[in-house]
Amino acid sequence: MPELPEVETTRRGIAPHLQGQRVTRVIVRDRRLRWPIPEDLDARLSGQRIVEVQRRAKYLLINAEVGTLICHLGMSGNLRLVPADQPPLKHEHVDIELESGMALRYTDPRRFGAMLWSTDPHAHDLLKSLGPEPLTDLFDGERLYALSRGRVMAIKPFIMDNAVVVGVGNIYATEALFAAGIDPRREAGGVSRARYLRLALEIKRILANAIERGGTTLRDFIGGDGQPGYFQQELFAYGRGGEPCKVCGRALREVRLGQRASVFCGTCQK
Repeated sequence: MPELPEVETTRRGIAPHLQGQRVTRVIVRDRRLRWPIPEDLDARLSGQRIVEVQRRAKYLLINAEVGTLICHLGMSGNLRLVPADQPPLKHEHVDIELESGMALRYTDPRRFGAMLWSTDPHAHDLLKSLGPEPLTDLFDGERLYALSRGRVMAIKPFIMDNAVVVGVGNIYATEALFAAGIDPRREAGGVSRARYLRLALEIKRILANAIERGGTTLRDFIGGDGQPGYFQQELFAYGRGGEPCKVCGRALREVRLGQRASVFCGTCQK
């Protein structure tokens, strides 16, 4: 599933081609995504100029003059710019055609993404309860420490909770905990303030690094420019169960936490 860096990479890739452009029409070939695409999306969006493309957590917000298209890439979706007259392939469900002659094309083999319309996106049910963005000053180690008090759940699912902080998915939670030297199985409430201060810094550093490198190439992810990400080659733990730790050389261990695979080093992470 595309995580925050992949979604931000997509935003950066498509924004220059969308902002200031007027939508000429919207073609929906299959409305059956996670939630059905609104029947009147073409009527609502056509003729409007796109003002800005933003991101909130893993949602892309395509802000038009009146209203916002909320997009989620789901498990296998991607958005890219193609010539409007380029014939669609299988799984290419939506085209947002622009006056430039290009189209923003949404592809989603598993159809688990979303395209929804809202006149007040930050009050939408999907967004209104989200925690702070990890790369802003609203998120820091003090917040993690305060929210973790009394929590017996493991620290990894704790930092993956979107009410705590958005966008720290499985890949980057695994990497941040490795960098901070924290065992992902530890109770969230048993981790000290000092260790949370370091963990928050590592979350920020690793996410920023991943964004600059275009995200992590996993399965179907392709950025808005059609290019894959390049952060995967820098992974220390995620997906490396049984392989030698890049720091100490011991074999990395793999367990399941919150129904997700979690890889860690039993020597470097305590």
